[in-house]
Parts: sequence; structure tokens; C-alpha cells
Amino acid sequence: MTAVRLSSESVKSASECNSKVIWWRGVISEEAPVQWSEGFAGRVGVIGDVLSKLEGRDIPGKEYLASYLLDQHRRYCRPNTLRSTFSNLGIFLSFVKAKGKCHLDEIQREDLFAFVEHEQDRGMKPSTVSTRLRTVKGFIRFLADKAVVGSDVISKRLTVKVPDSLPRAMEPEDITKVVSIIDHTRDRAMMLLMLRTGMRIGELLNLRVEEVNLKERKVEIYEAEKSRVGRVVYLSEDARAALKKWFAERDCDTELVFYAQGRAKMSYANARLRFRKYLAQAALAHKGYTLHCLRHTCASELLNAGMRLECLQQLLGHSTIEMTRRYARLTDKRREEEYFRAMMKIEGGEIDGSYQLDCELPEVFEKKELFNPHSEELPEQP
Repeated sequence: MTAVRLSSESVKSASECNSKVIWWRGVISEEAPVQWSEGFAGRVGVIGDVLSKLEGRDIPGKEYLASYLLDQHRRYCRPNTLRSTFSNLGIFLSFVKAKGKCHLDEIQREDLFAFVEHEQDRGMKPSTVSTRLRTVKGFIRFLADKAVVGSDVISKRLTVKVPDSLPRAMEPEDITKVVSIIDHTRDRAMMLLMLRTGMRIGELLNLRVEEVNLKERKVEIYEAEKSRVGRVVYLSEDARAALKKWFAERDCDTELVFYAQGRAKMSYANARLRFRKYLAQAALAHKGYTLHCLRHTCASELLNAGMRLECLQQLLGHSTIEMTRRYARLTDKRREEEYFRAMMKIEGGEIDGSYQLDCELPEVFEKKELFNPHSEELPEQP
């Protein structure tokens, strides 16, 4: 490993692109030195932030973690992926240090088991533990390729079972309540757009004006928030009318369709806060609805209306049809109809060995009959 300090020219280039100076003493592998090109300098914002934070952390193997983050950056991983990797591996390496291990070559397979149990004891959800374990295994593979740890650390399968829960859709009457109280033109357009197109909140907040075609009633998402695959979604009449009204009021000089007051972009936190405010006004805060429930509601309603799974997969931007099948488990009307049709035959005595149960509770036996024949054997109580 060779220590490399970013030159003053590199820092100056990064400063010009990001309006800030990032000082970091990087430790980069000789096999993959940093190529500080103009494009790299333009994308240095997130990687520069995480590396700057890493410099102040007291954890083992910082140089390898820095190299791993830079490797992800070169492969054009999303900014959120870089932040998540830094956070999850920081937690893992802090755990390793707390066990008295100061070097990465001391990591054993048992440490991964112990880390999973540690996160479970802290009350982390199975999905969170699974994500962190997946990140750790990716880092361990990176270390194994560099012969820092043995390949036996992750030679056998190690996974966390994550519950496959049903998507959470909003009840029709609840949707009516929330929409009826939204008196803000922008917020009404945002909610109807998510409800009718199934867009993710990140896709909505990054939507540009030129990507919306009100005349042809469609929205072109050039890069999906998660899969990074472009797709086209379509506007219902109520969503189109809400957007048209918002376009008549919004600032024409703003690049994004939705923005916060005094800012060029609305944050996730602001969008969630406003949605929770409307839920509270509709007396629905106790139901635990989130913005993502609007996407689930759109999918379930389209399936109920007869849309094929293959079409819904394209509209939602799912990478596999299995992800879309989750909504079929929630809203399969055909399965519901077949169940009640079959149960009607069972209760009606139309099959061999059928029976019908009385829904009324049986009458209570008389006291004499209830305690007979054991009443004589019971000792008298004072």
C-alpha cells in the first residue's frame, strides 16, 4: 500500500467543482491509483464527503475501507450506496475493534455471526440486519481478493431470513379523506401523481419540467431511482388536471417540477412531513401510512382493475416479475372469488362429507348436568 496525498491542484479542481475544499490523506492501492480527471473532480462531492468523515474515525483498516469506497465510486455506484456502505462498514469495524481486534487479518467467520447477533440484540429489523450483513460480505470479498483475510471467512452461505410481508396499500375511504383536505396546489399534485403513476418519492422530487408531457398525458423517467432503468408512466385525468393547475402557479424559472419555498428542490424529509400533516388532519395518523403506500395503492388498484402483471412491472420499474407478484398476493380478486365460491359449496352440503356449523353459541348446560358425574368426588370448600 502506498500513501498518496491529493495535490493542491487536485484540491483546487475539486473546490471549483463543489465550492468547497476537501482535505484527505488517502491510502490507495498501487493496483488502482486515483485518476483525478475532470470528470472525477466533478463527481467528487459524495466520495469526498465520506472520505473526509472516514479520516476522523478511529477504526481498524481505514485504508482498505477508503480503497473499497473508491472502487465503488469508480463503478458509478449511487451516492446513497456510498453513504450506506460507509455507515454500515463503520458500524461493523467499530464492532470488530470493540472485540479487541486491531487488524483486519484477524477477522474470522465467527465475527460475522457475532455481528449479526449484536445487531439483533440492539433491536434492528431483519431487513436492516440483512442489508448490513450483505454490505459486510461485499467488503470481506474485497479483502479476500487482496489476500488480507482468508477466503474461508465467507466460503459458506451466511444469510438473514427477511420476512416477505405484503405491500401496504391505503384503504379507498382513507385516500378520499386525505385528498379532500389537501388545499395546497403543489401538495395535491404531488400526491395525485404518486397515487396514479406509482412513482417513487425520489423520482418525483427529481422530476424535471421537460420530462412531463401534459398533452400526451405521460411522464418520461429517464433514470429510475433504484434500478437506474428508464421508463414511461401515464397520467390519469385527475393527476393531469392537478399538474396543470400547479404548472400555472409554479415558478417558471425553476428546473424541477416540485420545489420547496425558497429552495430549488424539496427534500425527502419535507415531503414526508407534509404527508404526515395531512394524515393527522384526516385523523389517520394512527394507521402508519407512508408516502410509499401511495405507490403500493396504485399497483393494487391497477391489478384490481384487470391490468396484467407484465404491464404493471414495466410501469413500476421492477427488475423482475417476482417483485410485482407481491401485489397479486394482496389483490387477486380471482383467488378471492374462487375461495368464496368453493366455500359456498362446502357450507351448502354440496360435497361428500360436508357439514355446516351453527354460528350461534350453544346454550349453557344446567349446573347439575355440568358438574355430573364428578361433583360427588369434589371436597367441600369452607
